[in-house]
Amino acid sequence: MKYLSVCSGIETATLAWKPLGWQAVAFAEIEKFPCAVLAYHYPDVPNLGDMTKIDGEKYSGAVDIVVGGTPCQDFSLAGKRAGMAGERGKLALAFVDLVHKVLPRWLVWENVPGVLSSGGGNDFADFLLALRKCGYHVGYRVLDAQYFGVPQKRRRVFLVGYFGDWRPAATVLFEPESLCRGTPPSRQKGAEVAGTLKGSAGGRGANSAGVDINGFLHVTQVLTGRLGGGGPDDNKAQGGFYVPEIVCQAVSCKWSKGTSGPAGDEHHNLVMQAKFAVRRLTPKECERLQGFPDNYTAVPGASDSARYRALGNSMAVPVMRWIGERIKHYEEPDSPSGAICKRIIQTTR
Repeated sequence: MKYLSVCSGIETATLAWKPLGWQAVAFAEIEKFPCAVLAYHYPDVPNLGDMTKIDGEKYSGAVDIVVGGTPCQDFSLAGKRAGMAGERGKLALAFVDLVHKVLPRWLVWENVPGVLSSGGGNDFADFLLALRKCGYHVGYRVLDAQYFGVPQKRRRVFLVGYFGDWRPAATVLFEPESLCRGTPPSRQKGAEVAGTLKGSAGGRGANSAGVDINGFLHVTQVLTGRLGGGGPDDNKAQGGFYVPEIVCQAVSCKWSKGTSGPAGDEHHNLVMQAKFAVRRLTPKECERLQGFPDNYTAVPGASDSARYRALGNSMAVPVMRWIGERIKHYEEPDSPSGAICKRIIQTTR
């Protein structure tokens, strides 16, 4: 399988799909630091730069998948909600235009859940309609990275499309049992999520902010990249990137009776006291929270702020690997996907 990656960032798709034996034909990225990461790790793969300037017809018949996560700022609930009319939001329609010219069998697209409600739902409806006019049947689903093996609560919309048939996209994104009409009475509660431990952290104190009695973090808050704002003096930001605070346990000791220590005449007991402290996540920890190898973004000349921002704007590697594996199963006729597809058809009749 060959794919064209657009809005590539630091290239989650390639890390996720390389074990599947898939090959990147080209990337498309314009940000300086992500471009440096791509050049360092994948020097043999061309970076086409601006996705809106790609000659899509050149790649028609040469790639099986077009994949990308177009900018989310205009769809995010934390932004101005400019939607498809925004400078970044309209790149979702540029993605559709490129897909129409390339006409791959598959497409994979990612964005924030806010895209579903942007413009009262009309923006996403227009996006789906544009893909349908290109001949694609699509399925979309909100997937949370914390259920794919990384300790981060990261909910994102993943859309999979297939040219000319609705069943492949449904097979990839949905398990047969999830399409049954019967629903369980309740769902399992998600993992505990670490708070930011500020003055009004949702009424949660240091002992309940995602930390067990041994001081270990359960699941961190979502990593996000922000354009503008923040700075090295802000205890929650570096270079405009929001860094979730992490609660860790610091151990100190003191003498129980205030003596001068072992040399004192009074009986003394050494008392170990556990104290909670707050610190920023390191870039390496952010890499692990996204499923990247350690120091993947530590390319020559990299600053911590650039690494934070690139990681916050990236996708979680294990989620993309899961999607790729299910596409691969469908593409292989001897895989279990044939039985899965039959079960889906029977369930939806």
